[in-house]
Amino acid sequence: MNLSLSRNAPRIDPRTVTARRQSAWASADYAVVGNALQIVGEELCETLNLYQDARVLDVAVGNAHAALAAARRWCDVTATRIATEPARQRGEAETLGVHFTEGDAEDLPFPDQTFDAVISSFGAMFAPDQERAAAEMIRVCRRGGRVGVAAWTPAGFIGRLFALLDRHTQAAGPEPFRWGSEERLSELFGVYGCITTSKKQVAFRCRTPALWVENFRSSYAPVAAAFAGLDAARQRALTGELLELVARFNRATDGTLVLDAEYLEAMIVRR
Repeated sequence: MNLSLSRNAPRIDPRTVTARRQSAWASADYAVVGNALQIVGEELCETLNLYQDARVLDVAVGNAHAALAAARRWCDVTATRIATEPARQRGEAETLGVHFTEGDAEDLPFPDQTFDAVISSFGAMFAPDQERAAAEMIRVCRRGGRVGVAAWTPAGFIGRLFALLDRHTQAAGPEPFRWGSEERLSELFGVYGCITTSKKQVAFRCRTPALWVENFRSSYAPVAAAFAGLDAARQRALTGELLELVARFNRATDGTLVLDAEYLEAMIVRR
């Protein structure tokens, strides 16, 4: 199969969709809530067993946690982005030698088989054209190399959060969270190589559930955008539903918040 042909596949409103995503993710400080995901990047790099001087690409870098984890393993790391990362993570990553470049997950600006490993932590899953994004990640990975993905599951907390937002605003739809199922990953990557998966959890922690909801409202772009599009009464209703959702997942018993969010970690060894 000629993976370069993926570039010739029909696109889904690329300029409009990309501009919308850039505006949304740049509108809030994702670091406030995203810092809890540092452990996800570390575990993903451990699963892929990244080694010194390996050429690694982090697709849709976000908070740069996976890129940072790879750089701390002395890899040669490149990271693509479609929106501005928080300055602290960007500065730390550049200090460790991470190279940043503008790049869409559906049209990666690299030749075939450039990298030893290609990773994405809660990034590529939001590409509008899932097949194209998967094919591009495979295309730029060398034969025998590894592709690593962390994606929220549909039934986990973040999947349920977006389902709640969709009822109010159609924030993202269910499509991104299909990456968090073994069946969908098999559809996307099975033809390209051997897939191994593991369901894991990452814990969000906060002093109180109400403060956590407020932090998400002010700092997580999809939630911030949902509130911005509602009048005061509907904002109150959404806040109440978010608190109910948080209560269902909160395992703390002392008035604080310890909330486990399920995700699927996958490694594809490219044939």
